[in-house]
Parts: sequence; structure tokens; C-alpha cells
Amino acid sequence: MKKTFIVIAMALLSLGTAFAQKSVKLGHIDSNELLKIMPGRDSAQAQLQREMTELEDQLKEMQMELQNLYNDYMAKESQMSDLIKKTKQSELQDKGARIEEFQKNAQLRLQESEKALLTPIIDRAKDAIRKVAKDNGYTYIFDSAVGVTLYESGDDILPLVKKELGLN
Repeated sequence: MKKTFIVIAMALLSLGTAFAQKSVKLGHIDSNELLKIMPGRDSAQAQLQREMTELEDQLKEMQMELQNLYNDYMAKESQMSDLIKKTKQSELQDKGARIEEFQKNAQLRLQESEKALLTPIIDRAKDAIRKVAKDNGYTYIFDSAVGVTLYESGDDILPLVKKELGLN
């Protein structure tokens, strides 16, 4: 029993020494700050804004048409036969459904455009972070923008990544 305890203690001691010998180098970066200064981000944001404005304008126009149809219906409802009322009500419902469908499709289109425009920028940033981490021997890089860093004692690698990307 005593021999077993000694063997286990020796194994734990040698294991602890092995872990202690492997150095851990920690770094952190605020990815939001990096993305703000990435080349191409401003033009991508401007393009997304133009697309969003175009879709919003189209939506406003469709809503205005629906409002005009509704106002016309309400003004003339008392003079309409049941058949015409049903037809106009159906027309209003169809227009409302088309507007809802347009809103859904516009949201999907904006998401796809955002992904297409920003993914290459984000990938360049990730590649630069990986290269800096590898070149400088970092074991872990944490993103301080996420807000999960409880204690910061590692190095801020944002200046190194900026240098890697050729940014000031």
C-alpha cells in the first residue's frame, strides 16, 4: 500500500512537472476595434446601407399603395355591392400578404449581402490573428469584445495584428 502511494505520488509529481514546463502564453484582442479599421469595411457598410435604403423605399411605396387602397375602400364601402366589397377586401388582403412576403425576402437578402460583403474582411482578420499568434508563440487568444474575459494578464495583440495587416 505504501509502495502504491509512493508510485502514484511520483507519477503525479512528474506529470505536474511536465505541465509546468509547457509555457502558456495568453493574448487578447478586441475584434470590434480591429474590424472598425479593416480595409474595405467602410465600403461594405456603405453598400449595405444603400441596399437597405433601396428596400426601405420600395417597402414605403408598397405600404402607401396599400393605405391608398384602404382609404378608397373605406370612402366608398357604403356604396359598394357585396361582391365588390369582397373583391376589394381580397385585394387589400393580397396586397398586405405581398408586403409581408417582401419584408421577409428583403431581410433575407440583407443578411445574405452582409455575409457576402463582410465574410472576406472577417476572414482576413482571423488569418492575421492566427499568424500573429503562431509567429509570437501564443497558446490562446481571447476576444475581449465578447465580454467574457474576467481577468486580463495576457498581451493585447491588436497592435501586432494591425502591423500584420499593414494598418496604422
